[in-house]
Amino acid sequence: MSAELPAVAEARMAALRSSGTWGSALTADEFAAIRSVGFEPVGQVFGAAVYDAGAAIGYGCPGAPASSAEGSPAGPVTQVSGRGSTGSFGPLVQAMDQARHTAVDRMITECAQLGGHGVVGVHVSRGPFLGGTQFSVIGTAVRAPGAEHGRSAPFTSDVSGQDFAKLIMAGWVPVGLVLGISIGSRHDDRATTRQARWVAANAEVAAWTDLVSQSRHDARRQLESDVSRLGADGVVIAAMPMRVRQRDCPATVGRRDHIVETSFIGTAVAGFSRAEQRADGPPLAIMSLDPQRRQAARIRI
Repeated sequence: MSAELPAVAEARMAALRSSGTWGSALTADEFAAIRSVGFEPVGQVFGAAVYDAGAAIGYGCPGAPASSAEGSPAGPVTQVSGRGSTGSFGPLVQAMDQARHTAVDRMITECAQLGGHGVVGVHVSRGPFLGGTQFSVIGTAVRAPGAEHGRSAPFTSDVSGQDFAKLIMAGWVPVGLVLGISIGSRHDDRATTRQARWVAANAEVAAWTDLVSQSRHDARRQLESDVSRLGADGVVIAAMPMRVRQRDCPATVGRRDHIVETSFIGTAVAGFSRAEQRADGPPLAIMSLDPQRRQAARIRI
């Protein structure tokens, strides 16, 4: 997908094309691995976007107790962004997703302008930015000399150069960077507060378990949707970070809410041949040149 580049990015691309040289974020091991499967780097590419989330950051507490004497919840006790319910973090996650697509599309555009077929070793950075949300990606554009260019959009991948080579030799090709994000929230009601007291040591806090489980399930569902959108066969997971925080409940004085942000980041892949049919070359063996890594490997063995 082609995206309009900021003026500074256009100038950088023009300078790279006219210089006759290329840069990369590859290590020596990654460079050798990529070349071993017929690819070569053509330049470092980048994409970034900052979105003003505005009212999307606002958060209500639909799970706070109603005004009844029983204190029954006014809505689902655990709320996840994927449901899009009023008071959830759904609008914020949507803003994050829009920033992600804009940043990745700009990186893909830079790759295409350099004549690349895809981007490997993508590093992802995301987080809050002055009341909004930012998403940036940087990687190394690569191409297969002699291959036809321009028939499809360049692929994106956060796997290392070594793992990229392993995928190619096993009959798999990266399709695109995929992401699943969910922000779940839960009001700490009286039952949860009682369970979480220090005197109840070695006891499960069922409400918090439910919050973590539902947030992870929602993030996984978003990831699967992203894989399907690209028409890939599956996904290779690179990271599964989870952030937990608490805040004063905006609806009930003296109570707290727990908030869990779960993410799945990976590379969608598709098979292009059966591994057993690709026996036309020797196995690819890659050893790190870092003596500390070699020593650690010997210890593990």
